[in-house]
Amino acid sequence: MKEKGLILIFTGNGKGKTTAALGMTMRAAGHGMRTCFIQFIKGSWKYGEMEAMARFHKEIDFHVTGRGFTWKSDDLEKDKAAARKAWEKAKKVIQSGEYHTVVLDEFTYLLRYDIIDKEDVLEVLRGKPADLHICITGREALGELIELADLVTEMKPIKHPYQKGVKAQKGIEF
Repeated sequence: MKEKGLILIFTGNGKGKTTAALGMTMRAAGHGMRTCFIQFIKGSWKYGEMEAMARFHKEIDFHVTGRGFTWKSDDLEKDKAAARKAWEKAKKVIQSGEYHTVVLDEFTYLLRYDIIDKEDVLEVLRGKPADLHICITGREALGELIELADLVTEMKPIKHPYQKGVKAQKGIEF
C-alpha cells in the first residue's frame, strides 16, 4: 500500500461537513502536522471553531475570508470579490509546501454559482503537491470535483432538530 496526498470532499445536505473537516484538522494537529483551514462563506459572527483553532496556532492557520452567509448578504458583489480573493490566497497556500493539509470550507458554492473558474480550480487541484491533502466541504459538489477526488462522503439528513423548531445551538452548529 502506498501513501499519497488525497483530495477529500464532504458534501450533501446533512449537517457535519465542516465538523468532519475540523476533526481531520485536529487529528493532524495531534500529530504535529500543519493545516491551513480557509472558510469561504462564514465570517459575520463568532464560531466556536475559531476559538478552538486559535489554541493550536503552531499547527493550524485558520482564515475566515467570507462576509457571512450569502443568502443574508447586503452586497453580493462584495461577497464574490471576497471569495475570489480567498481563492487566490488558497492557490498560494496549496503550492507553498508549508502544509500537510489544506481545508477549503464551504468551497463548493463558489463553483456551483460560478463565482470562481471551475477549470482553474481543477487545474490547481490536479497540480497540487503529491503529498498534500486537500479537503473540500459544501453542498452540491460538482461532478468534475467528485470525479477528481479520492474520497467523497455525502452527509445525508435523516433527522434534524430544526424539523422540530429547535434553533442552532452553540457547540453543535457553531
